[in-house]
Amino acid sequence: MTPTLVLLIVAAYLAGSIPFAYLAVKWARGIDIRRHGTGKVGAANVLKLTSKRLAVAVTLADIGKGALMVWLAQLAGLGAAAQAAVAVAAIIGHNWPIFLRFHGGRGIFTSLGVITAQVPLIGLIMLVGPYLFAPVRQVALGVFLFLFSLPFLSWFLNQPLGVEERLPITLGFIALSLVAFFRRLVVPRTELSQSISPVRLYINRLLFDRDISDRKAWINRQPAGQESTD
Repeated sequence: MTPTLVLLIVAAYLAGSIPFAYLAVKWARGIDIRRHGTGKVGAANVLKLTSKRLAVAVTLADIGKGALMVWLAQLAGLGAAAQAAVAVAAIIGHNWPIFLRFHGGRGIFTSLGVITAQVPLIGLIMLVGPYLFAPVRQVALGVFLFLFSLPFLSWFLNQPLGVEERLPITLGFIALSLVAFFRRLVVPRTELSQSISPVRLYINRLLFDRDISDRKAWINRQPAGQESTD
C-alpha cells in the first residue's frame, strides 16, 4: 500500500464523514436530525424536516463527496483496486462518521457518486432504477435489488474491459454492497419491533430498510432519544 493510497483512504473517510444532512437541518431548524423525522442522517429526512431545495443540495453534496474522492484517486494514477478502496472508505465515512460519533446515514447517494465516477452507465442505472418502485412506495426495495445486482452489472456492462480490469471493479462493488447491507442490519431495535422474530426483523431491514412491515407506522414513529413532546 503506497503512501498516496493511505493518504487518500484517510481523506476519503474524513470527506465521507462530513454530515451534510445533519449540518443542513441544524442550520435551517436548529435541531438534531437524528432525533426528528425518521432519525436517519440523509437527504430524505432533510426533505421531511426542511425543504425540497435543501434536500436537493444535501443530495448533491453527498453524491459529490464520493465522486470527488474517486476522481482524486484517478487523478493520482491509482488502479481500479485502489480506487475501490478509496470509494469504500468514503462510504464508510458517511455511514459511520467520526464527526457524529459514528452515527451516520445509509450511504446510498455517496455510493451513487463513487459508482458514477467509476462506471457512469451503472451510476445512471442506480439513479433511475430504484425510483421505478416509487409509485408503490418501495424505493428501499429498489435500492436493495440494485445493490444485489451491482456486481453482475459491473461484470457484464464492463465487457470491453479485460478480466484483469473488470475483476477489481467488480470486487469493489461487492464490498460496496456488503457495506450497505451491513449498515441496514446493524441498528438497535426500536419499540415497534420488540416482538418481531430476529429472522423477520433482518428480512425487513435488508429488503425494506425498516424493522416492521407497516411503512406508515415506521415513518411516523419517534426516533430513539426524541422527546414525546416533539
